Amino acid sequence: MKDVVLLEKSELTAGSTWHAAGLTTYFHPGINLKKIHYASIKLYEKLEEETGQVVGFHQPGSIRIATTPVRVDEFKYQMTRTGWHATEQYIIEPEKIQEMFPLLNMNKILAGLYNPGDGHIDPYSLTMALAAGARKYGALLKYPAPVTSLIPRSDGTWDVETPQGSMRANRIVNAAGFWAREVGKMVGLEHPLIPVQHQYVVTSTIPEVKALKRELPVLRDLEGSYYLRQERDGLLFGPYESQEKMKVQDSWVTNGVPPGFGKELFESDLDRIMEHVEAAMEMVPVLKKADIINIVNGPITYSPDILPMVGPHQGVRNYWVAIGFGYGIIHAGGVGKYLSDWILHGEPPFDLIELDPNRYGKWTTTQYTEAKARESYGFNNIVGYPKEERFAGRPTQRVSGLYKILESKCSMGFHAGWEQPHWFYKPGQDTRYRPSFRRTNWFEPVGSEYKQVMQSVGVIDLSPFGKFNIKGQDSVRLLDHLFANVIPKVGFTNISHMLTPKGRVYAELTVSHQTPGEFLLITGSGSELHDLRWIEEEAVNGGYDVEIKNITDELGVLGIAGPHARKVLQKLTSEDLSDDVFKFLQTKSLKVSNIPVTAIRISYTGELGWELYHRREDSVALYDIIMNAGQEEGIDNFGTYAMNALRLEKAFRAWGSEPADFIGKQALKQIKAKGLKRRLVCLTLATDDVDPEGNESIWYDGKVVGNTTSGSYSYSVQKSLAFAYVPVELSKVGQQVEVELLGTNYPATVIQEPLVLTEPARNRLRKKNGKDKI
Repeated sequence: MKDVVLLEKSELTAGSTWHAAGLTTYFHPGINLKKIHYASIKLYEKLEEETGQVVGFHQPGSIRIATTPVRVDEFKYQMTRTGWHATEQYIIEPEKIQEMFPLLNMNKILAGLYNPGDGHIDPYSLTMALAAGARKYGALLKYPAPVTSLIPRSDGTWDVETPQGSMRANRIVNAAGFWAREVGKMVGLEHPLIPVQHQYVVTSTIPEVKALKRELPVLRDLEGSYYLRQERDGLLFGPYESQEKMKVQDSWVTNGVPPGFGKELFESDLDRIMEHVEAAMEMVPVLKKADIINIVNGPITYSPDILPMVGPHQGVRNYWVAIGFGYGIIHAGGVGKYLSDWILHGEPPFDLIELDPNRYGKWTTTQYTEAKARESYGFNNIVGYPKEERFAGRPTQRVSGLYKILESKCSMGFHAGWEQPHWFYKPGQDTRYRPSFRRTNWFEPVGSEYKQVMQSVGVIDLSPFGKFNIKGQDSVRLLDHLFANVIPKVGFTNISHMLTPKGRVYAELTVSHQTPGEFLLITGSGSELHDLRWIEEEAVNGGYDVEIKNITDELGVLGIAGPHARKVLQKLTSEDLSDDVFKFLQTKSLKVSNIPVTAIRISYTGELGWELYHRREDSVALYDIIMNAGQEEGIDNFGTYAMNALRLEKAFRAWGSEPADFIGKQALKQIKAKGLKRRLVCLTLATDDVDPEGNESIWYDGKVVGNTTSGSYSYSVQKSLAFAYVPVELSKVGQQVEVELLGTNYPATVIQEPLVLTEPARNRLRKKNGKDKI
């Protein structure tokens, strides 16, 4: 694509780039972001050769330091998540650490996580090389050229206005750094971004550093919460102070960025970071004698969860963002490639939903954003546990009707602004949030909830689901185009997939045909605006005459599941709920004790159950009525952890027969013709006190051959259970492989799935074979 223009407000590198510490690392705890880091480093390695510009790229490697046993566990947890990536990463012993970084005080050091190829790059030189490369291939870079307004046109194009005149653009990408909020406001969006102050300290020449034969690796002292690297013959170190001490640039939040701000810094404040300076001096004693020659205190932009926002924005056509970069140097190359691939090919090269700008919504207030940015900054080097919860800024305004009733009975999880019960506690149980790499205080309670649903009846709050209403004369045609499945008949529901043009799964939704031409679509909480954007874009591009309404916040959802679910619900409605009349995957409008609900006979538990969609203001009344009606059956609550354990055992799948000419159909045919290279299998594994989560390495014959996608403990067979991608030749039932968990390879076996049949499948067998055969 040649007709690309960059409009820079003042000069290249102004803002946060010119004063950045320039760190580059392959490491990231997130599976998908590792790919972004990898792509950045690979680009920077060849940039000088490609553009003729010197970039000042140093690659002495980096070492993350563990000084506590739980940190060593975290390193082992991260190793299994890296084994199936291209990135090199090793746990190294204290002796090796001292050899590589001889200036360390080794007293507390237990282990290191080492990434060869990590290092740092000069941000100014990097920017100039990228600019030279862009010009070489035909891009136009204009500066100073501040954008003064963005005017959308009815055909989806934009008029972009600057003091030098205006231009017409097919698509705009907001990559404006700490000016991104101002640009967002031009198109009516409030991007949740907060400018924070980050300081780093540069020393003069240190004789012991000058005497070294090779450059020191970059050091990250996680307990001390700082990074440290060599800067010429001295050292540079940058701390992340606690959320109580760190400083947000509040005046920018309320009054906007000062118009002329570009290459300025804030006043330094050594007192604010003194405890980290002392920690660095203890870890690297030569710092005690070093002279400080510079303290840099500049603005960087934080999103609430520290991750950038990358991609097209829901609600505004052809408006894309690449904003909120707390680590802009290491993300720049990979995100540039990711976005340009997406723009050129019409779909993202891989799934990166954690960076989707649409993960935020109306519930993301300035107060919430500031509280989360403080927390995220202060938690920069915190231990990264599985199933981690962070509590700043919660609850948001987006709570279900049941929040007040349930909050004292359970441990809540955060899902797209909502609070949703993860697990419930009983009197006498440990109710604290106790994250761990091993089984922890929720393990037994979740087992009780699992039993509750399998043997009796349970109720779960599913209100965070994303919910859309689609109707109009072209609604059936649109859904036929969007989904790789047949459209359900009126009164029925199915699970359908939206595919990309290359045949990849973009989203999975539940589609219910309520009245002729009117549909209720349900998606996971984290995918609400991600999926809505895709649907709206396809509707506009194809000229479909439909009305699409996001009703997520209007409807509450209660799930009821278990062998006694029908018995309890039948007490409350005149509608016949018997198996022959209200079949699996049917949907009906009915009244539960005078409360109108849309009832769908489906449950992600795989047990007999219904999802009851109702007005949010009716949630408390509906919940109370159901709980009272189920007293005799021993009804009780269950949360999402138990639902996950139940779902995994059932290996829930739904496929349609040959559907219409949907997006990705031709690509799927080609994939099918070429044959699959790997297959999703179900594994059982015997562990001790640790269970798979997903993204762990699968080993066979001493090599990493695949990865898990999700995992849990199976309370039915009392073993761990995981889904995993393995090569086709290792996918047969009975095949033995190993799963790496916390540094140990546990034997695992490919099993016939599902482990437990769904209730409808058991029912069919019962009718066919008689009860005694089940």
